[in-house]
Amino acid sequence: MEKLSLEVGAYEVNCSIICAEGRAWIVDPGADADRIADLVSAKGLLPSGIMLTHGHFDHIGGVPALQARFPGLPVYVHPGDVPMLAHPMNQNPPDYPPIDMPSDIRDVHTLAGSDIPFKVEVIETPGHTPGGVCYHLPDAQLLLSGDTLFAGSVGRTDLPGGDMPTLMKSLSKLLALSDATTVVPGHGPTTTIGTERRSNPFLA
Repeated sequence: MEKLSLEVGAYEVNCSIICAEGRAWIVDPGADADRIADLVSAKGLLPSGIMLTHGHFDHIGGVPALQARFPGLPVYVHPGDVPMLAHPMNQNPPDYPPIDMPSDIRDVHTLAGSDIPFKVEVIETPGHTPGGVCYHLPDAQLLLSGDTLFAGSVGRTDLPGGDMPTLMKSLSKLLALSDATTVVPGHGPTTTIGTERRSNPFLA
């Protein structure tokens, strides 16, 4: 298994591409769909799914173009965030215009039963959004935390659907992971669970 990374869009979202057995799973393609698709193609990979940590516009903006380029590409998302995907308020033109509802939306919980060739644990982490999740890849000691946990901070909760007490409960789940777990947040630098346990003021 290999992880590729791209920083995409005006909000500088960390888009991760998990590669295994000649296939690719794209996590949070917030923008720059052509860059993402070109990288996948240059590596000779077959796109097999889009995995969303949550439904905010800056994390989903590239979905329609990727589905157009790779027909039949499924989108995995928590049901709690499906209503916001094409919601008129979930946009920020001109960089992030409103999108149509993606095709082939699947419950993120079905990932474990799919033909994905690596172990992935879906950790429900509402608080930033009602259906926020983190992806834990235990064999790689890797956590894709979306906008739940950042280096030195946590996701904002002042947007519709956000709730700080709920987010704090979600963060307690992440503290159960090993200190050596690498954390790739939705924005900003990579960190580790151990570093955040010791220095993140929200986890004190």
